[in-house]
Amino acid sequence: MALFRFSTDPPARPLVRTPNLFLRAPLANDYAAWAVLRMESREFLTPWEPVWNEDDLTRNSFRLRVKRAAREIAADEAYPLFIFDAGSETLLGGLTLGLIRRGVAQACTLGYWMGQRHAGKGYMTEAVRGAVRFAFSDLGLHRVEAACLPGNEPSRRLLERVGFRCEGEARAYLRINGNWADHLLYAMISSDRLLGPAETGSAR
Repeated sequence: MALFRFSTDPPARPLVRTPNLFLRAPLANDYAAWAVLRMESREFLTPWEPVWNEDDLTRNSFRLRVKRAAREIAADEAYPLFIFDAGSETLLGGLTLGLIRRGVAQACTLGYWMGQRHAGKGYMTEAVRGAVRFAFSDLGLHRVEAACLPGNEPSRRLLERVGFRCEGEARAYLRINGNWADHLLYAMISSDRLLGPAETGSAR
């Protein structure tokens, strides 16, 4: 059972803290940093993401994104979070614990993206560790799933470094960059060992 319940206003405080990062819901005043980071990283991200809408980077589209994130968190449906450097408060990327299923499943799906200039520095590995700990401890989930394109070696290594196990392959699983693509299916359950250094998984 989630310990967090919010109004339709986005929660401004971090939900996850790690030694070098904090993760929180997107806020309206994140727009400029987000738009710049996404635009300069577009070529880098395109092979791994759905096709962007024509208005994807507009302020109005971002405003709707912020409102949707707040609604999803308030309803315990998903936790779309931005990743920030704890020292400089620079926006690095984003991470979502989405498609939360309660009842007999107690599971969610993990997705993430990193700005190109921040990639390869260990930030996402640390963010995923913190988010998984948050999912198991604060949200009370039993299972965190992730899907990865077979050719995305950095993402595969990241998941395995954190402790995810590959459970198989799904044909034409998600529409990525305009094409239905096969994906490798990864998962962790709450009794698995979270690999890597001990971290604080939530911000209280």
